[in-house]
Amino acid sequence: MTAKRLIPVVLPWCLIVVVGLLSAWLRYGFIEIPALGYLCEDGHAPAWCSVREVIVIGFNSYGYGIAALVVTGLSFIWKKPWLACLAAALGIFALTMYCYDAGAVALLMGCLRLVRVQADRVPTPSHQHG
Repeated sequence: MTAKRLIPVVLPWCLIVVVGLLSAWLRYGFIEIPALGYLCEDGHAPAWCSVREVIVIGFNSYGYGIAALVVTGLSFIWKKPWLACLAAALGIFALTMYCYDAGAVALLMGCLRLVRVQADRVPTPSHQHG
């Protein structure tokens, strides 16, 4: 397989890995640090505390899991590789952000959908003896 054909196949998987790494940093480096939580409870909270609060409200309301499942469902309706990649990326984000059940289902189904869409785009090999 040439590099020209390999990049569109590998790029979505690399994006899913990057989203997983960023969501892990977001959880363990921004949300779960107690010192940052104490800073946000003060009367003189920094400006980024509102972003942290929105992220916390998102996983407390299970919004990330619901969004991941909706995009996963859409990826089965519209057979687009970017939508399957988005479903898997939202699934890994939801999985990391405490929405375990929906995130795991969305990650699995998004990855399977992405593999199927990519496999459908690969031309079938011709018969080697004919």
